[in-house]
Amino acid sequence: MVVLLVLTSALLTLLSFGSTLSSSSQASGEGIPGKKCGTIILTAEELGNCRDCVTMQFCANKLDKKDFFGRSDPFMVFYRSNEDGTFTICHKTEVVKNTLNPVWKPFSIPVRALCNGDYDRSIKVEIYDWDRDGSHDFIGEFTTSYRELSRGQSQFNVYEVVNAKKKVKKRRYVNSGTVTLLSFSVEAEHTFLDYIKAGTQIHFTVAIDFTASNGNPSQSTSLHYMNPYQMNAYAMALKAVGEIIQDYDSDKMFPALGFGAKLPPDGRVSHEFPLNGNVDNPYCNGMEGILEAYHQSLKTVQLYGPTNFAPVISHVARYAAAVEDGSQYFVLLIITDGVISDMAQTKEAIVNAAKLPMSIIIVGVGQAEFDAMVELDGDDIRISSRGKLAERDIVQFVPFRDYMDRTGNHVLSMARLAKDVLAEIPDQLISYMKSRGIKPNQTPSDCSPEAGLSPTSTI
Repeated sequence: MVVLLVLTSALLTLLSFGSTLSSSSQASGEGIPGKKCGTIILTAEELGNCRDCVTMQFCANKLDKKDFFGRSDPFMVFYRSNEDGTFTICHKTEVVKNTLNPVWKPFSIPVRALCNGDYDRSIKVEIYDWDRDGSHDFIGEFTTSYRELSRGQSQFNVYEVVNAKKKVKKRRYVNSGTVTLLSFSVEAEHTFLDYIKAGTQIHFTVAIDFTASNGNPSQSTSLHYMNPYQMNAYAMALKAVGEIIQDYDSDKMFPALGFGAKLPPDGRVSHEFPLNGNVDNPYCNGMEGILEAYHQSLKTVQLYGPTNFAPVISHVARYAAAVEDGSQYFVLLIITDGVISDMAQTKEAIVNAAKLPMSIIIVGVGQAEFDAMVELDGDDIRISSRGKLAERDIVQFVPFRDYMDRTGNHVLSMARLAKDVLAEIPDQLISYMKSRGIKPNQTPSDCSPEAGLSPTSTI
């Protein structure tokens, strides 16, 4: 693995300080002649193989009063100690306002982030009084270790909060309060591959926009134009995502749907029709089968409208609702060119689907405005419908134009697209499994104190 850091014209890679981990290297920027532009220091440490996640809750008693008006607004900062003796922030609690006896909410943190699997490594905890201007007042600190914390709520996990400066200045100084561990629990942190190895199947469905806004497929300006020498944007998006996700499906048979077209022979408009024309069996054999059915549909249907997503989302949701035991997970790829017409219905369909083993990928092609798609993505604000919030974020939207390589290298464009649209699928699958308490049959690697800092692969 090579990691690049760029500071003006300075490049630094992990290779520049050899294969020895837990070491540091630095590079100075030289972007402006005669001026030093600063220094980047990179410290690396090999990750342990522990995949446990710990949940803890703390409270404090009689902390120092720091605010002139009112009591303190305390919060905690946890630091992991590094092998070189330095400390790195690994967690901050929320601020509890106007109290000297706060009870913080429980929080979860990977054991690797807390101590890198080394149970005896020091963990430093600092307590601050929050100030609006960011100049938080230091109350005090204490040190502990994972091994000590793992004893749970006991006399061993009541810590004196000490302010070293006050201790030097005041002869009768005892402490600045105490912090008590209220609860401590550990559970294994399973990865996407743990579930795949245990037999979870990924079912892939594609839905393609056949609305008239794409343009006449027989004309070169159309997004559906079938150029004999290169794939159109729809085909590239489909191939980029499908060729990766198909490897997680054992039979390589995929339902392929279209929406927004008039169908022969009566010209009725459909927002959920099989590309292969077989209502009873919409499955296509691999990516080549989907592409063949897509090209054939362009010759038989009439592009029309409007752009409705809800029917195809509900179609896949019906299958996902039938298998909620973790053995199957469904991924719907929607490729579209324009503004969505059934926003309210689509939001409702997504909120309903969020509680199912299902994810939705939306790829926007063409130059249209995709503001509504960004709203559906839900990265910043969780999507809701009729006052009901989506249980999970299951939608990932990307505009294909952002991935078009300027040199015309379509292979590179497809690789970039596939990387980003599939990036959230593993976490979305895991979030569903966690919400339902589903664990893979195959347990993860041993996470014992004796495991030390053995090398591991990071998924």
